[in-house]
Amino acid sequence: MKTLTMTWACACALSVPALASAQSNVTLSGMIDAGVTYVNNQHGGAATLFDSGVSAPNLLTFKGTEDLGGGNKALFELTSQFDLGSGATIPGAGQIFNRTALVGLSNDRLGTLTFGNQYDFMFESLTLGLFDGAFLFGGIYDFRQGPFTALGVPDNPTGSFDFDRMGGTVRVPNSVKYRSPEFAGLRFGAMYGFGGVPGSFSADSTTSFGLNYENGPLGLGAAYVDVKYPQLGNGHDGIRNFGVGAHYQFPSVLAMLLYTNTKNTASGAKIDVYKASALWTISGPWSAGIDYAYMRGNAALDDNRAQQVTGAVQYHLSKRTFVYVEGIYQRASGDNAVTQAWINGLLQPGAAASNRSQTLARIGLATRF
Repeated sequence: MKTLTMTWACACALSVPALASAQSNVTLSGMIDAGVTYVNNQHGGAATLFDSGVSAPNLLTFKGTEDLGGGNKALFELTSQFDLGSGATIPGAGQIFNRTALVGLSNDRLGTLTFGNQYDFMFESLTLGLFDGAFLFGGIYDFRQGPFTALGVPDNPTGSFDFDRMGGTVRVPNSVKYRSPEFAGLRFGAMYGFGGVPGSFSADSTTSFGLNYENGPLGLGAAYVDVKYPQLGNGHDGIRNFGVGAHYQFPSVLAMLLYTNTKNTASGAKIDVYKASALWTISGPWSAGIDYAYMRGNAALDDNRAQQVTGAVQYHLSKRTFVYVEGIYQRASGDNAVTQAWINGLLQPGAAASNRSQTLARIGLATRF
């Protein structure tokens, strides 16, 4: 990796004379989603709420590239997430570019190297690689949470919100990331996030790898990420995830299979997720998606389990704007008598169900620009 980076950097340096003819390109883009959600059981009572950023987060992104010549480019990306109901930045006031903030260099033959706050490969290789129906039609409610608060992910609103990191709700700060160009359908990448702990290179660090292969209608993907937290083992333990996925594009249906494994390396708590999804592109502006997820915790999580079924229908008003309805049902089980169902993304106080089942229905509008 070090040799590759040095070679790549030298190639960029050789292109310096081409700077006189450099051209720049800056774009502004974003996503906005809003709607009304009904939940049948939030700690025993029904609730109806306005919620935004569900089918996709509300984002405002600035991207730019500069052609350095010789197949080399400089690039940057700054992304802010916000709550549509209040206009406030997420996750907190003043954190304007908390979603992504990166700068880098790319070469047509050698790949791309970026620095900053950026996504790991669970999100890039598996979610953006189209192995999870939650990304295409289910939204944040369709990612994983369930009856697994004892997983104990630090700095997490529930202890298990988006526990396998597929929703992209957390990024890797202070990181260096390499992504290869495509070789006969194969792409790979590696990332390291610096912990900055004096006297220890690995404490509070993040390591991630990704691999993708595309051959006609068939796609395969794999990813790994290990995030060490100061709250776990003095920065030497953390939450480790890996996953593999496959998809196949039929004439009108994209079929997806996904497996992820999440482990708290300090406590030994572990969750296996098995998921099957399908997105049907119906003639005209209609599309529909359905998926099934089975989540299984180990003995450290009281052998808690959850099954979740998600269905959604979208009507596309244009290439960028659509209205949608979706429904989700989760059924939890386990050895603990107080095992509670808890659909991901329901973060209001007392949002968990009072028993082992929870149902959600939503109608919304989303647009991209």
